[in-house]
Amino acid sequence: MLPTSSSIIDDITKSYKAGLASIAYFYFDFKDEAKKNARGALSSLLVQLAAQSDAYSEILYALYSENHAGSKQPTDGELKETLTKMLSAPDQAPIYIVMDGLDECPDSMGAPSPRENVLSLVDWLLSLHCSNLWLSITSRPEPDIAKVLKSLASHTIFLQEETGQQEDITNYIKWFVNSDPKARKWREQDKKLVIEKLSERADGM
Repeated sequence: MLPTSSSIIDDITKSYKAGLASIAYFYFDFKDEAKKNARGALSSLLVQLAAQSDAYSEILYALYSENHAGSKQPTDGELKETLTKMLSAPDQAPIYIVMDGLDECPDSMGAPSPRENVLSLVDWLLSLHCSNLWLSITSRPEPDIAKVLKSLASHTIFLQEETGQQEDITNYIKWFVNSDPKARKWREQDKKLVIEKLSERADGM
């Protein structure tokens, strides 16, 4: 079975529950303003990690205090510095960060775009060369994202190129068409055409 963000999180969660790891994940969503940019991701990751470790909680609380008990918003630089302190805290379990759906970040006009900022965040995390940190990034193969991640990733999986992934999608479509009360009334040739067309357009996703 190929790894997806959900299966990755499930596997890491087992280690987390055993006290062997910390995990923070972020799902990008173009419909949610707070879930389509680097600042939203960074803030969420900090809060999740702080909830899993007393040491991380103290580090985040220090940032909170420095910003007048939350009455002032920390800068992006301060957020990064706080995460760096967490990553370098002694005697802590490995940290796993999962970012899902990076392509949901808008590649809008202007410099830099939200997507470019997120890619810069990933680049920055890797530049720390933290042996305690593991990153998993998922995305549709948008050209700009693929170009950047290809140069950064130690391991890449293209689900669109995996026959098993495409077969799973086709099987699901067949099941849906054959189990849906309205679709069951269709002619067999119509069902076959729908299954073929939907499988083609899914493109492995």
